[in-house]
Amino acid sequence: MKEVRRLVSVSDLRVHFNGRSSGILGKPFPIKVVNGVSFEVFQGETLGLVGESGCGKTTLGRALIRLGDGEASGKVEFEGRDITTVTNRQFRSLRKEMQMIFQDPFGSLNPRLTVGQMLTEVLLVHGIAKGEAARKRIDELLRVVGLSGEYRNRYPHEFSGGQRQRIGIARALAVNPKFIICDEPVSALDVSIQSQIINLLKDLQRDLGLTYLFIAHDLSVVEYISDRVAVMYLGSIVEIAESTELYANPKHPYTRALLSAIPHPEPGAKQERILLNGDLPGPLNIPSGCPFHPRCPVATPECGTRVPQLKALSHNKNHQVSCLLYENE
Repeated sequence: MKEVRRLVSVSDLRVHFNGRSSGILGKPFPIKVVNGVSFEVFQGETLGLVGESGCGKTTLGRALIRLGDGEASGKVEFEGRDITTVTNRQFRSLRKEMQMIFQDPFGSLNPRLTVGQMLTEVLLVHGIAKGEAARKRIDELLRVVGLSGEYRNRYPHEFSGGQRQRIGIARALAVNPKFIICDEPVSALDVSIQSQIINLLKDLQRDLGLTYLFIAHDLSVVEYISDRVAVMYLGSIVEIAESTELYANPKHPYTRALLSAIPHPEPGAKQERILLNGDLPGPLNIPSGCPFHPRCPVATPECGTRVPQLKALSHNKNHQVSCLLYENE
């Protein structure tokens, strides 16, 4: 049996931003965006991360590679090394191993530089190649993502959204990373282009042995690309399971509500929709007890006073859920 190696391990990760109450003498207070998150990512897999807008998915992803502006605590280990304790200079060597593909394929590219100049800059900064070797490397990167080497002399505005996202992928691949955080990489693209980018990512993973954290709100896309899925609500992970298990047997009431919103492929098919009361609370107003209890259709009085822990189910250790209903299961 092939050994499964843990590539990334996150323990009690918290990210908060500093707010200040109104008035001249306003008092500072923390805005808790990521609140005690723990999970693992295994080599060669895709871990999907889903949840409503504003739940902290992107902040979590950026915190893993120290791109966020907030104050982070907890532990993030990459290949067994705690990267939260290293200096910025020490982390620079690790930056090559951990890259990010951003949501906006236009805003993430420098409009003043050609594709070749952008990729050359990456190769030079990390000491990978220069001169003719860099040019050959750029042509190879563009070919790998489905673009012609002739495109290296063009500027970002000369490309379509799908082509710009391919350039963003090429930039991430330029340093030969092991782990890539995909932050909603297809949400800004047309549906037909989305499938092309998703299939490209799957092909690259197979050919290059990549590991992904795939952040998205489109549950159909996540189901297609992910090996495991983590569901996030208001800064906390409420359920983690293998993709097939989670979609077939969701446990947390929030997960069930999300999955019930997926459109049925058969026109006219009956579908039970679970409607939640109210909107997602903000990080300034996190409810006591279980953060989901004000919107939960099966909440009990105890849910408002006790904070559930993310625990594995007794009959399936690979399925974890944070809900008092399953505390003793």
